[in-house]
Amino acid sequence: MRGLTSSAFRWAVAGGVLAGALDMLYATGFWALRDVPAQRIFQSVAAGLLGRAAFAGGATSAVLGLALHFLIAIAMALAYAWVARELPALRKHPWRYGALYGLVLYVVMSFIVVPLSASPRGGSMPTSWIVCSVIAHVVLVGWPCAWFARRGWNGGWNGTPPIAPLARATS
Repeated sequence: MRGLTSSAFRWAVAGGVLAGALDMLYATGFWALRDVPAQRIFQSVAAGLLGRAAFAGGATSAVLGLALHFLIAIAMALAYAWVARELPALRKHPWRYGALYGLVLYVVMSFIVVPLSASPRGGSMPTSWIVCSVIAHVVLVGWPCAWFARRGWNGGWNGTPPIAPLARATS
């Protein structure tokens, strides 16, 4: 599998930044309604690396958590763009495959990454958090990854890819 072009790379990074921002706005907004401050949300991401110590780390661990969150979101977008290079259907149908990608990301993060991290295991999450998080991963993460990958490879948001770039890519 070949690498990303500079255009595809830049657009994937932009998609990751957007997905990260939207996802974090969702999380901070959801928990703000339950009187949980944003700093605590950011620290909960850092807890994946630092464990319980993240919650005693103040602004420093919050900034680390925010940086880690964006790093993960950018990596997710780059992964989609990289695979989309070889699978044109991912670029042709961003609504469908972006939604599927968001679901896959939710499952991977919730059932593999977080359990394997240093994050402390707490009680169960509210059902509303789980349902909203699945939807958020589809709409706020999967779709931006797919649409920005499409933009990076096809040079546009709509329509079929121009023939010239495809001819160059296959030669």
